[in-house]
Amino acid sequence: MKNLVDKAATLQEALPYIRRFHGEILVIKYGGNAMVSDELRDSFAKDVVLMKYVGFHPVVVHGGGPQIDETLAEFGVESERLDGLRVTDERTMKVVEMVLGARLNKEIVSLIGNHGGRAVGVTGRDDHFVRAEKIERMETRSGREVDPGRVGRVTHVNPDLPRRLALGGFIPVIAPVAVDADGRALNVNADTVAGKVAEALEARKLVLMTDIEGVKNAAGQVLSKIDSAEVEHLIEDGTISGGMIPKVQCALDAIAGGVGKAHIIDGRTRHAALLELFTDEGIGTMITR
Repeated sequence: MKNLVDKAATLQEALPYIRRFHGEILVIKYGGNAMVSDELRDSFAKDVVLMKYVGFHPVVVHGGGPQIDETLAEFGVESERLDGLRVTDERTMKVVEMVLGARLNKEIVSLIGNHGGRAVGVTGRDDHFVRAEKIERMETRSGREVDPGRVGRVTHVNPDLPRRLALGGFIPVIAPVAVDADGRALNVNADTVAGKVAEALEARKLVLMTDIEGVKNAAGQVLSKIDSAEVEHLIEDGTISGGMIPKVQCALDAIAGGVGKAHIIDGRTRHAALLELFTDEGIGTMITR
């Protein structure tokens, strides 16, 4: 009986958040181990469907780095990374599009459909709604400049397509492939696409699912809430470093662009997004203005 009472209490705890964000757009960047484990993949799909049924409008932007690496290895192609961005030649770009747009995107759409959701998979090339320009040169940490290939920087997101889908009862599932002025595909970081899509949609929240617990202080403790000025300070003093910097910068850019709040959460935890959005304590880090 106590377990049943506890479940009812959890539902009551979620009520204020459901009421507050009913009818609002939430953008969720889905990636990391949450896309690898079958259990976590199924759990994520159920969570997104639940959000839709309680009145949220979730928009999913997914990554797929490990799956691209695996496919490239099968083809005998080595992949180099520069500051988190994959060096993408023409052959690699074909694999990126195949894995992100054809395989993973459709798998996520299918999983959501298995749990009663109505999902539609798109890439930024559909309706050319995510436009980007090629990054011509990048400087490595050693100071060497290289051409990263078909790697893009987002220049514009037209929110019409994902908004029509979201408000029309569907869950948009977006693969981070953009299009340049000549109609050619560009590989774009999924966190960046999620942030720019959130800005264009004027989303109330941006949720970045990662393989870390959240933003930590100098003592290694996860900060449940932090504002943008505090984040900048932690970057300056070196507390936030390495691969965490692009993620928090994405969150800061989204907030500066009009997104209400950004959350960095550990996607390795089952129901991570629900726990962060629907409970008082949350499990990750909420970044505010």
